[in-house]
Amino acid sequence: MRHVRPLLLTLTASAGLAALIAWSNSAVRFKTASQDTEALLSALFDAEAQRNNQKHQQKTGSVPAVLPQTKTVDPQVRIALLSQSPLRQVKTQNGADCRNQGGIPVQPEVINEMLAKSTTGLVSCGGTRGSVLVNGRAYEGIIYLLNRGQGWLAINQINLERYVASVVGAEMPSHWNGEALKAQAVAARSYGLVHMLRPAASDWNLGDTTRWQAYAGRTTSSDSTIQATELTRGLVLSFKGGLVESLYAATQKISDEAHGHLGASMSQHGAQELAQQGLRFNEILGRYYAGASLARIKSDG
Repeated sequence: MRHVRPLLLTLTASAGLAALIAWSNSAVRFKTASQDTEALLSALFDAEAQRNNQKHQQKTGSVPAVLPQTKTVDPQVRIALLSQSPLRQVKTQNGADCRNQGGIPVQPEVINEMLAKSTTGLVSCGGTRGSVLVNGRAYEGIIYLLNRGQGWLAINQINLERYVASVVGAEMPSHWNGEALKAQAVAARSYGLVHMLRPAASDWNLGDTTRWQAYAGRTTSSDSTIQATELTRGLVLSFKGGLVESLYAATQKISDEAHGHLGASMSQHGAQELAQQGLRFNEILGRYYAGASLARIKSDG
């Protein structure tokens, strides 16, 4: 096992500014929910729990302790659906609808006519229930259809925990050992949170392809991936008060080739093998992210 220092994103006041992701065009400006963002940044980690965890690791070696369940914040993340470009068709189902910038309902057939044109615009689809189908693939949350003059792009805004559940199923077979799935959930959540604080673009945090981490909406969210996400809710990897950008790849060979120069990286097949040997998810993470501890995103309440 390679004992390497995890890639670290230090949380500073400037990172807080970066997290206030603003959308703007000629007519309107959008922001993430300010309450979620402020809670996330004002008290990202439980400091006392962090200190206790670090003391535990000093006694037990490299195995990060699992923090007790507490109330956590579940911020929203924006994912660019790059795998669905070019956009050909958008549909709604089970109560979801679409509206233009002025809040006026827009029928899907009108939207599909818009997608065939190069005009700029912004339409939001979704609701508290139902799904939005983008090129036939179902997504929950809100789908923003955005064109700034360079073609239409679909951006899915969804709660971080629901996003993680889908990523786990896209990155690992959902029938794999539950401890491997939980290790993947923590890694996916840490990686996603890094890109909430350090967005890839002004309009979105990260993409849905393996360039970031795979995400396929409802298609890859299952009972087992949802359970793995819920059992690790709010848990992320931390190193010296910072947030670990938890890189991973299918095998150790690929991990070494792709991420060896960047820092620690998890082998997904290796995680499955360790889980089958009886290791718990925190022990698996300790093997791959040497020196990192588990922290929990907590509510400011």
